[in-house]
Amino acid sequence: MADGIPKILMPRAREVALTRRLFLGSAVGAGAALTLAACSSGGSGGANAGAGSGTLRVYSWSGYDDPANVEEFDSKVAIDSYSSNEEMIAKLVAARGTSGYDIVIPTGVFVPQMAENDLLEKLDLGRLKNFENIDQAFLGQEWDPDNSYTVPKYWGTTGFAYDTQVISRELVSWDDFIDAAKNEASGRTSLADDPGEICAILCFARGWNQSTQDEQQLGEIRSFLVDELAEHISAFDSAPGSGAIPQGSQALVHTWNGEARRGILASKDPDRWKWVLPTPETNLWTDNWAIVKGAQNIDAAYEFIDYSLGVEESVRNIEYVGYGTGIGQAETELAAADAPLLPMIFPSEEEKKRMYTGQINEAQETRMEIVAEMKARAGA
Repeated sequence: MADGIPKILMPRAREVALTRRLFLGSAVGAGAALTLAACSSGGSGGANAGAGSGTLRVYSWSGYDDPANVEEFDSKVAIDSYSSNEEMIAKLVAARGTSGYDIVIPTGVFVPQMAENDLLEKLDLGRLKNFENIDQAFLGQEWDPDNSYTVPKYWGTTGFAYDTQVISRELVSWDDFIDAAKNEASGRTSLADDPGEICAILCFARGWNQSTQDEQQLGEIRSFLVDELAEHISAFDSAPGSGAIPQGSQALVHTWNGEARRGILASKDPDRWKWVLPTPETNLWTDNWAIVKGAQNIDAAYEFIDYSLGVEESVRNIEYVGYGTGIGQAETELAAADAPLLPMIFPSEEEKKRMYTGQINEAQETRMEIVAEMKARAGA
């Protein structure tokens, strides 16, 4: 990022990092959290084949690389996708170093657990010539202070988009979102399929810590989501950019900035959609490049990560996915090129002041249970 931007990914004193996809509520996710706490993967380094000697296998979030970058990389690349950190971790733990994957993209909060359980290779940063492209604000985070295991891939935030042909008034806050979901957008509102994000809606609206462990507050969250909001929700959707927004099937969409941007750009009538980074506060997350313990194509893994940290390649990824990469020169080039909907990718300094990260704590299971109840009540 440009000079003057604060080290936005460092947590405040009261927080530690939070994934935007915190505990999606699947059985495999819950199993992964428990397994990782109790079990080391026991993986070894594996045979390190050189670049081009085999297919580089990447385990990532869906649609997380510009296809042009993948095509132009000088090795075969196969990308499988997962829907949660927990799903990814469960697979790596079960494989015990033989997953067949070379690269994964964990969210920051999970990195210490993965490293302690021997799921990740230590990085040789000297092999990443483009490491110097990353702005210092995005390095040395609390969950990996020496970048021993990761380098940043994307950072982003959480808000909502709404169809102005259905909701004619201006929405600016989380309270506005809640009110519209219960009224104009009732039965046409989708939520990101993420218990952490869903439970944070009321927290942000009430001024509570998004990762609250307070029993009374958790009780109010349960009552609000299950008894008040559930009946108005038509879908739990983590990819509205490829469906709900361009198709106009929902009127109010709770999602992430890049996902919303992708959907608006794909819409036949993009002007009908408005993106909101709600007041008073909202979430901040970062996802990261990491090499899997037991990677069979470790040289190719380094080369692909290094290639992706190039300025031109970063520009492509930012435009395609809609999230910042922490490579300031890429942001400068996109601004000079007047890239569409650039403010959705890079929030203003004032907006950044309202963004903060949360924490993984003992209330996670409660959040998962609450959202499971909500889904049952919604029938979505």
